[in-house]
Amino acid sequence: MAYTDEQVKAKLSALNESQESIVTVAGWILFHRRHAENTARLFLQRLKDAAPGKRLVLMYLANDILQQSKNRKKDDFLKAFYPIIAEATATAYKGATNEVQAKLRHTIEVWRQRQVLEPSIQDAVEARISDLDKSRSSGKKSLLGGSLFASSGSSTPMELQPLVPLQIAISKASIAITGSVSTANTEFDKLMDPQTPVPTPPVHAARLSALLKSLANAEGAVSESMKARQSLVEGLEKLLETNRTILATEKAQYDELFTRKNTIEAKKRDVEDGIMRGLSADSSSTPVKDGPGTEPHTNGQNDASAEPERPQFEELTPPPVESLTPFDSPRLSAEAPTTANVGADSINDQQPDPKGFSSAVAPPFMPPAPLAGSDLLSSLSMPPVRAYSGIPMNGGAYKKRKVEPAFDEFVGEDAMADLDEDVAELLRAESGGR
Repeated sequence: MAYTDEQVKAKLSALNESQESIVTVAGWILFHRRHAENTARLFLQRLKDAAPGKRLVLMYLANDILQQSKNRKKDDFLKAFYPIIAEATATAYKGATNEVQAKLRHTIEVWRQRQVLEPSIQDAVEARISDLDKSRSSGKKSLLGGSLFASSGSSTPMELQPLVPLQIAISKASIAITGSVSTANTEFDKLMDPQTPVPTPPVHAARLSALLKSLANAEGAVSESMKARQSLVEGLEKLLETNRTILATEKAQYDELFTRKNTIEAKKRDVEDGIMRGLSADSSSTPVKDGPGTEPHTNGQNDASAEPERPQFEELTPPPVESLTPFDSPRLSAEAPTTANVGADSINDQQPDPKGFSSAVAPPFMPPAPLAGSDLLSSLSMPPVRAYSGIPMNGGAYKKRKVEPAFDEFVGEDAMADLDEDVAELLRAESGGR
């Protein structure tokens, strides 16, 4: 079947919501891809003239044509639909029910996920939908709570918000450029082709007038795009200059903080070195005592392994037995020494003091006599002192100490001379007649 405008309009008018009808019409249109631009123009015209309930089916047809062209890598219809797809989507979206609008938003989201459209065209489509959502009454809300593509104030930084309208204007201008420039170039090449026969002057003049109009439209579209892009560049340069100024300030702050940090680190090292030197000096000047009663002196070396000062402690040697002797005991004499075993230590008694007992060794303990003379007789009648085993010292040899007799001053005298005769006789009888 030959391609004519009437055939295209008939196919679009007979389109219904069934998948078979959409796929059939899309296949027929794709087959005549050489007429893609004319088909796109007729499609937009039919979409504007159709009832609101019929527009969703036409958008499904456009979706099928765009996705098949993308999958087959045939860009004829992509280039033809790029200039009109934003306006077509806005026309179908405006005045539709919430259910239809939700389906259209889903279709647009599919285009973004599958990257069917170019980024600038996709942004332009979403911008048109967002504008329509914002223009609606505040009391009415869409099925999904608003546009899926309307950016909230918190998602865009405050510094970039002035650039958003400029970018949207550039996207719209790019769409206009694509269609107008393509049409103008096509008509120009066709009219200026040397192989094309020259028509009659009236027809030729009319075609030249149409070409001038197309060229003027393309020129205006390019001019608008240039203005929008120039505004965006100025905004970006302003933002760039602001960031450069802030960057210079932050760089100066960084240099100052870096210098201060290095100064504090150097000072901290000096303080730590001073602390370590002070500890070394204190350890090297620690006094060491050789013993009790001696002056402390330093070893002159910082030797961590040096022997520490010996602590002072009390002698644990038990005192001699003589220290327990009462003060009133008779004095020892240096004559007639006797020998007796002692314990573990070897103790040499000192010579008695002429005035009394020795200050170093006390005399042996003797209990006081209750009666005059009875203590003397009792001591004479006592058995001799027995040697007892002591603790061996210096190889286990037992030492004996000399014990001076305590009653040498009575030797050679009669002990009974001062007693009564009866008492003396009694004592002699008890002692065996001695």
